[in-house]
Amino acid sequence: METIWNIRQLTEAEHQLTEQLAKELNIEFMAARMLVVRGIKSAAEARRYIRPSLDELNDPFLMRDMDKAVARLHKALDSNERILVYGDYDVDGTTAVALMYTFLKSLTDNVDFYIPDRYTEGYGISFKGIDFADSTGCSLVIALDCGIKAVDKIDYANKRNIDFIVCDHHTPGDELPPAVAVLNMKRADCPYPYKDLSGCGVGFKFVQAYSQRYRVHLDLQCFLPLTAMAIASDIVSVTGENRILAFYGLKEIKNRPSIGLSALIEVAGIDARHVTINDLGYKIGPRINACGRLYSGREAVELLITKDPEFARQRAIDINAYNAERQMYDRTTADEALLMLAADPDNDKKHTTVVYSPNWHKGVVGIAASKLTEHFYRPTIVLTSGENGQISGSARSVGGFDLYSAIDSCRDLLTNFGGHAFAAGLSMMESSLPEFKRRFEDYVATHITEEQTHPTITVEAEIHFTDITEHFYKVLRCLEPFGPGNERPVFVTRNVINNRYTKRVGKTGEHLRLDVTDRTAAISGIAFGKGDFALHLQNGNAVDICYELDENVYNGVRSLQMMVNDIKKRQ
Repeated sequence: METIWNIRQLTEAEHQLTEQLAKELNIEFMAARMLVVRGIKSAAEARRYIRPSLDELNDPFLMRDMDKAVARLHKALDSNERILVYGDYDVDGTTAVALMYTFLKSLTDNVDFYIPDRYTEGYGISFKGIDFADSTGCSLVIALDCGIKAVDKIDYANKRNIDFIVCDHHTPGDELPPAVAVLNMKRADCPYPYKDLSGCGVGFKFVQAYSQRYRVHLDLQCFLPLTAMAIASDIVSVTGENRILAFYGLKEIKNRPSIGLSALIEVAGIDARHVTINDLGYKIGPRINACGRLYSGREAVELLITKDPEFARQRAIDINAYNAERQMYDRTTADEALLMLAADPDNDKKHTTVVYSPNWHKGVVGIAASKLTEHFYRPTIVLTSGENGQISGSARSVGGFDLYSAIDSCRDLLTNFGGHAFAAGLSMMESSLPEFKRRFEDYVATHITEEQTHPTITVEAEIHFTDITEHFYKVLRCLEPFGPGNERPVFVTRNVINNRYTKRVGKTGEHLRLDVTDRTAAISGIAFGKGDFALHLQNGNAVDICYELDENVYNGVRSLQMMVNDIKKRQ
């Protein structure tokens, strides 16, 4: 399937503004162009964007119910009530629990935390978790990254005189849960100006609000690494308030990481001095998720809150092993699903992928869904067996298509569901699967656009290799951290030919090591999965390449290189 390169074009007004900013900031035109494309309209705005300030964080009391949440927490602390911090088992949930637990532990010893078991309790608030709160004398539960749809569960808690404060960022249902306070920017009646906080981010705003109201003298910046980890791993926008939180979270990680995070960084083989948002999302995040996917998310929280270096070292080693085991399950599940789909004669005609096997590991179906989405480029759901005759799994979308609405259209067939436009989880009775597959396919077929059925790369600009200077790359780095809403810049250079050393690399020659020129300058790079282009280039043929820029470090020497996204032969 051919990938579409969507190259961003400047309007005349944007072109003039780019020239103005280049002159005022004394930077290259292409560097100024990247700022203009991101909505920067003046040199002053550019300086604020490049150096965001924590003073620009929104007032937490703009969030609906924040006054109620702060007052109820203060009452609990003042009366020495036992408090339970409750969160989901993924990165967002476990970092949120670690944040809230650490904060409360500085104020009281009468606090505990709870992470539900993925297999016996499922996602979100569970009756078992509430029974645990009841049996341990907890009268207040602070739920993080979950709870927005737990109407019946929180009603159950209320009957046992257990109050809930819900801190969530998922889309609310028709009815809000009967909690003392529901903190969620996506509430229809919530005036909070930034709508894309992570669950951990909502928890941070709660801690920020309480600290302001009751003058708690605690360095809140120590919690920013946890919020940055959640932002990197939970597919939320890296814009506005999230960009500030991620920017300073990365800064804290480089300067003074926690004992647990330092141990994770070490086992992941990351250079602690140069941790990036990608490192958090693609190296740290999967390791934390592996705990909840295969064993218990509680282990991740224990690592993130520990003050014991030896415990942290051993726990990080264990978690690293979980991740290797998880990768094995990933490969097996994806391979079996591909074989299943290859046997379906109608597979190529469909707009969706929905696969089910009772033998798949529940903890990896989300990753398998992501891999199948990449392979077929269409909305995908991977399901496996659950509890009480139910099947459950994960869904992933393609760019621009609202997956949540598609699943919501089949809500009468589901026993539970939740998530975002890009990713969701769902459960149903196995008997409902044939009808669900039919209706899900019909909905997607009638709502997806032609543009959404093809993989698309949004390209920042067409450039020549001679444009790639150290100063240009320095400005590019100033746009970090990258992520949804602030994507890493992708460039296109055309009519590229082999310079000297382009060749196949990898165990089976599946990858391509490039050494190419566009006749203005030469540059090296790596193109994963593009080994078949080696002979074409070695024979003197030209290609167009689409790539990101990165630093390569070899024997202590740093140089710029391309990370190639796509290659097209010249017609």
